[in-house]
Amino acid sequence: MENKIYYGEYSLKHWIDLMLTKNIILPDYQRLFVWDEERVKKIIETFRKKEFVPPVTIGAFKDNGTNNNLIIDGQQRLTSILLAYLGLFPDKHTYRAIIEKNVDENDNEDDDEDENYDNILDWKFTKLANKGSNKIEILDKVKDGNYKTVNFSISEEFLETNFLGFSYLVPDVSDVKKQQEYYSSVFRNINIQGQTLSPQESRDALYYLDKDLVQFFKPDFTTIFTVKMLGNESKIDFVRYLSLLSQYYKDREAKNIARSYKSQMEKYYEEYIDSVINDTDGKYGKFSIIFPDRFEGCYLKLKEALDLISIPSPFPSIIDLDMYFFGLIYTIVFEKKQIDITRRDELKEKIKEKISEYKLDYKHTKSPSNLGHLRSRISLSIEIYNQYAS
Repeated sequence: MENKIYYGEYSLKHWIDLMLTKNIILPDYQRLFVWDEERVKKIIETFRKKEFVPPVTIGAFKDNGTNNNLIIDGQQRLTSILLAYLGLFPDKHTYRAIIEKNVDENDNEDDDEDENYDNILDWKFTKLANKGSNKIEILDKVKDGNYKTVNFSISEEFLETNFLGFSYLVPDVSDVKKQQEYYSSVFRNINIQGQTLSPQESRDALYYLDKDLVQFFKPDFTTIFTVKMLGNESKIDFVRYLSLLSQYYKDREAKNIARSYKSQMEKYYEEYIDSVINDTDGKYGKFSIIFPDRFEGCYLKLKEALDLISIPSPFPSIIDLDMYFFGLIYTIVFEKKQIDITRRDELKEKIKEKISEYKLDYKHTKSPSNLGHLRSRISLSIEIYNQYAS
């Protein structure tokens, strides 16, 4: 592939215009905005001191005759510049309080009011860009309590006289899938101004190699389930469950799951994604055979079961999450069975008992990712749910 790369720089004002007019856009697989307020202030100060700021990377993408410019690297920098221009910062603390208050007060009422707030816990700059193409339009539509006002002490002159460089990638191919593969590879090999992507964030780019399968790998209804330990909260890694259970489904036992992948589980997950996208047979089984009628129907049933069983979240450990999810996903998604919801309290009590047993085992709690412990949780979770399946 004869790819071309161009280099240059734009004023900060021009970058803002590009974002607000949607002449540059974020690919769906880009991570959320993760910088804090102090880091935004720091990069503005870096511009003020005329110090080096790493350039951003933009990629040309052709789709159905439309030319798009994708932000491949530099989202955090560009978002910071936009926030400084608007004098805003996403206010997680106040947003949480408002949502909790609305839930308490409107338990049995229409809660459409929440929809007027941007979800600050799942936020990218597009939330603001969608409100308007200039500062006045955007600020007019921002709701109280959604963002806090911050004076970053910048002027129009500052934005017009400070510059940020760029690399502009133009792949020499028009095939959509080939372009996706190219940019997925580029994205996964870039560190965002020293803040490395987590394995799961990096892997997100692979899901978009086939847009029809994004919801298979990362269904929206699962993102509310998290594990919260020592102040850190992480979302459920649904591909982890799909890959492990696919091998279980093919082997009908857990003893060989992820064998020889002890320190390479990310490779195991990536190989699974590749096998699904290319519909190849192997240790995970063939996707089109496991899901001959696609996956949407069983995912809908999984969502209904999650709602009816009322599985608690956040979870205090991966042990809890695994015991609730391995058996449930396997029973509904792979075996195409249903759970007897009338016995849900009994089911949940058995799961809690097994979780307590595991947590009394020091070795298990010390190394829950140990493959032996993982295989045990897979088998026992499936065994418990099987007692309530029909």
